[in-house]
Amino acid sequence: MRYVVRDRVLGIGDDYWIEDEQGRKAFLVDGKAMRLRETFELKDPQGDVLIDIRKKMLSLRDTMTIERGEQPLATVRRKQFSLLRNHYRVSLVEGTELDVSGKILDREFAVEYDGELLAEISRRWVTLRETYGVNVVREDVDAALVIAVAVCVIRLAERDKSSPSGGTSQR
Repeated sequence: MRYVVRDRVLGIGDDYWIEDEQGRKAFLVDGKAMRLRETFELKDPQGDVLIDIRKKMLSLRDTMTIERGEQPLATVRRKQFSLLRNHYRVSLVEGTELDVSGKILDREFAVEYDGELLAEISRRWVTLRETYGVNVVREDVDAALVIAVAVCVIRLAERDKSSPSGGTSQR
């Protein structure tokens, strides 16, 4: 299933819709302003919260957590020992680890499990300006989780780019 995301520089309080390939609203990313830490909610079209995304307050590296119903689901952080600057690790609570790598800031990256492609994020097959697509390749993959992972890694990469020690190059 493919989803279309209008690309915006995420800021606190930003809200935007993610549409399915038929142009129907599928998810709302609701940025929560006035919070102590960065927080986003991924909602369904009826406004029900599916996933909460939060920046961890106290961590050595920028880390974001994904929760469903106040239960931890995953932790997302840049891979510590990687030759690739744009390589992120998603640790699911049950022990599964997903790899996210590619040109994150260019919106050209993949989400994989054990070498198998789960989803690809790309601007190549979307013709609208400032838009990228999320193609969930496997039917058994939780689309809301994959979209939450994409939101996290893009936000972390943008923060890394803007930090004084983060630099601006993509390898």
